[in-house]
Amino acid sequence: MHNLLERAIELATHRGAQYADARIVENQTESLLMRDGIMEVLDSSEDHGFGVRVLLDGGWGFASSHVVQPAEIERVTEQAIRIARASARVPGGKVDLGPPVASRGNYVTPIQIDPFSVPLDQKIAVLAAADAGMARAIGVRVRESNLVFIKEKRWFVNSDGARTEQTIIETGGGMVATAVGEGEVQTRSYPTSFGRQQLTAGWEAVEQWDLPGNAERIGNESAALLTAERCPAGTSDLILSGDQVALQVHESCGHPIELDRVFGTEAAYAGTSFLTTEKLGTFRYGSEQVNLTADSVRPSGLGTFGWDDEGVPAQSTPIVREGLFIGYLMSREMATRIGLNSNGCMRASGWNRIPLIRMTNVSLEPGGWSLHDLIADTEDGIYMETNRSWSIDDRRYNFQFGTEIGYEIKNGKLGRLYRNPTYTGITPEFWNSCDAVCGELDWRMWGTPNCGKGQPSQIAHTGHGAAPARFRRVQVGIHQ
Repeated sequence: MHNLLERAIELATHRGAQYADARIVENQTESLLMRDGIMEVLDSSEDHGFGVRVLLDGGWGFASSHVVQPAEIERVTEQAIRIARASARVPGGKVDLGPPVASRGNYVTPIQIDPFSVPLDQKIAVLAAADAGMARAIGVRVRESNLVFIKEKRWFVNSDGARTEQTIIETGGGMVATAVGEGEVQTRSYPTSFGRQQLTAGWEAVEQWDLPGNAERIGNESAALLTAERCPAGTSDLILSGDQVALQVHESCGHPIELDRVFGTEAAYAGTSFLTTEKLGTFRYGSEQVNLTADSVRPSGLGTFGWDDEGVPAQSTPIVREGLFIGYLMSREMATRIGLNSNGCMRASGWNRIPLIRMTNVSLEPGGWSLHDLIADTEDGIYMETNRSWSIDDRRYNFQFGTEIGYEIKNGKLGRLYRNPTYTGITPEFWNSCDAVCGELDWRMWGTPNCGKGQPSQIAHTGHGAAPARFRRVQVGIHQ
């Protein structure tokens, strides 16, 4: 595979390219979906192809094909060169990629059990058991359970001398119970929003989630929500579950630190960012309890790999330390604009897409509390769990989130059940209101396998480590 890619590099440099990279991607996916006891999806697919990217006279060109053959390599490379020459006619200034990247090596996701080796009937049995558990809950009308397995192999070379190979294995799964009452519909998901948690892991992740063992509980919770009180409107202390904190990190922390958004290159589709460059190293992003890290080395994260799609090695970058904003997600080209080097955040969703700056694992570092003690320390508040809806402006500044379930906190104990809980805020005000984060025992890596960005659109898989956290005097509920 590397020899084919090196032919593309040789041709591109011979034709005058200042830089070139090429990658081959092979993807294997298996998907299962059971709805109301019936297997509705049982799919296995494979996909492969290659892409060539060149920089010539300050213009980028990219082309791809699903035919991985020497003649096609040459044709596609010529096409990428033509596109780069056309791009160079649009004034854009000199492109500086910083120091050469000449990575070498092989990376494989560490797993215990290859999910593709697990018999199909065993996988179906897990879904059937989960479905049966949800069915035992009175009031549940719709039941869904699913499993997803992905194995992706990538070969990469560039004109700096990089030559890497990596195999990324992902496992996802979950379930959703939907209860229907008089004028009311409520859902509960497990392990997280919309019925699917996803990690770079093997079959052992499915065993750890124990879908059958949690099925009846989420069914009962969805039914109980039909008659629960509405979440009161007002100002309240708020404790968010770990999975909800993870999505909050994704939306209000991960996206605004993408440096391409800061420079406006994603403004037409994904938006911009309030975290403009003069704020780096000076802006009070959150309280002293807030420590955020972007890394591609933490086990099981969907943003964990060996090298990004520019060949930059996986690494860890401090983003916020004790509330101070100190880091971005960067590419080689964008990093040089602020006098830094890339921290390995360029990823493409497949062989037919250009790499973009994408989140790796953007995580809120653990604090020192337990969830039990944090609730006990809260006199009057609300606990909210599992995202149901979200809305945030294109600068990632003003937001509203809704969760599946909420509980009153009174005198340090969980009380009444609340349906349709919501909270709103302004990003830096919200994170500055954080006064407590739970510790290692409550900290988990959560997966977001559906992050959209780019034109044409790409769906990225990102990870977020998080634990429950408390935020003081947050606006909750809907004012009528």
